[in-house]
Amino acid sequence: MYVNLPEKRYYKIGEVAKAFEVNTSLVRFWEKEFDIIKPKKNAKGNRLFTQEDVKNLKLIFNLVKERGFTLDGAKQRLKKNPEEIFNNQEIISRLEAVKAELLKIKNQL
Repeated sequence: MYVNLPEKRYYKIGEVAKAFEVNTSLVRFWEKEFDIIKPKKNAKGNRLFTQEDVKNLKLIFNLVKERGFTLDGAKQRLKKNPEEIFNNQEIISRLEAVKAELLKIKNQL
């Protein structure tokens, strides 16, 4: 999944949910279920997601929503061989970004 977020240090939960086209409650649920998502919280208690958190959310989204893993299955897959999954996800993300750029160029022609 190609996520179009601007380059920033921190993202609010609403921005992240909108980018993934899911509810904020799902993002909060995944935060509780998966240890790799650890957003910072400001003085008000608002979650602030880093680039690393967004990358991990992409990985979880891919496993659960796109590939159909259960939550337990996704957790086991992440524990089993996380490096391979991260590398594959990085390649997929780059290819999706290239595809989006090419479609943008095509529409301009």
